[in-house]
Amino acid sequence: YSHDTFGLGNIRRTLLLAETLGAAYPRGSLLIVTGSPMIHAFRIPPRTDYIKLPCIDRTTADRYRPAFLTMQAGEVAAIRRGVLEHSMLAFAPDLMVVDKRAGGIEGELIEPIRALRRRHPLVKLVLGVRDILDEPSKTRDSLKRTRDMAIIARYYDEVWIYGERAIFDAVTEYGFPPDVSAKTRFCGYLKRPTQPPRRHNGPPRVLVTTGGGGDGTDLIEAYLEGLIALPRSVALETTVVFGPQMSLADRARLLDRFAMLADVTFVEFESDLTERYASADIVVSMAGYNTVCELLSCAIRAVLVPRTKPVGEQLLRARLLAARGMFDLVEPSELRPDRLMATVLAALARRPASRTIDLDGLPRIQDRVRALLNGTDT
Repeated sequence: YSHDTFGLGNIRRTLLLAETLGAAYPRGSLLIVTGSPMIHAFRIPPRTDYIKLPCIDRTTADRYRPAFLTMQAGEVAAIRRGVLEHSMLAFAPDLMVVDKRAGGIEGELIEPIRALRRRHPLVKLVLGVRDILDEPSKTRDSLKRTRDMAIIARYYDEVWIYGERAIFDAVTEYGFPPDVSAKTRFCGYLKRPTQPPRRHNGPPRVLVTTGGGGDGTDLIEAYLEGLIALPRSVALETTVVFGPQMSLADRARLLDRFAMLADVTFVEFESDLTERYASADIVVSMAGYNTVCELLSCAIRAVLVPRTKPVGEQLLRARLLAARGMFDLVEPSELRPDRLMATVLAALARRPASRTIDLDGLPRIQDRVRALLNGTDT
């Protein structure tokens, strides 16, 4: 289950998990139930299918509205809840992995989970969460409002945190109660497939990407304005990936202003940036979980400019990793063309920093699944 409201992070992580679990169980079948409007744009792993829920948008940390349908929020919620329950009961999974929200968006999973537990009492239920959800105080308040801790304690077998405890201890920071803490496993970050770096003799190559692109206009614009202001003696080859959720108006405005720039390539969207990372000397990006995992996997230099709304997880993640010397950080409040470009050039002038971070999340997840399904957990 991947609720999906904004960006590409949740569905990309869900597809990666499906591919990982499918590799561990070559005869298994995997079903994804998602609200992502972009799932069709990605490669679907073997023996995996998906059911699409009506899309919703997040207005604040815990508030949502229909994204496209001209219906009341309650009507769309009823459709989503019905689809979830019917698909869960009909598919009858041995294992169900829920992304981030134990009760689903606005509790849409609670009744389906109860029904699933009654009809299939042996099902194993796991909550998977990224390294950081939001600032600790806000997350504690959110978990209290949604009653997630009580839901986990009653219905879930395990909680998987896709991060490293030494970097951010979610159990302590978010105040997990003892019965939930006992079910929690820190799996490590999720390593992505990579390609060997491609050497070249030209100017440094910069990749600018903002994930889905829905709120990436300011970052791209600041970079391109900084590029214009560079002296002619400084040359950079730049690729800008807009992202599928950038508005047509914003994309048109950026192209109208900057399409004439030499040595800049504009790309609307690519579902897999592996080749782009291999060709880049540095990446300028936000600090979403999946993007950071890709950057860590490639061991590439990067300048992070995290978003701060509607939740603060990107800023907290970027600060923690920058403090360990893994990336350079431009604080969102300090995003100016000159500041961003100076940080990019300074990072290019240094050797890439060595990084010690746990990227073994995927094999650990395979081990956890085997332990759960075989009843061999210790």
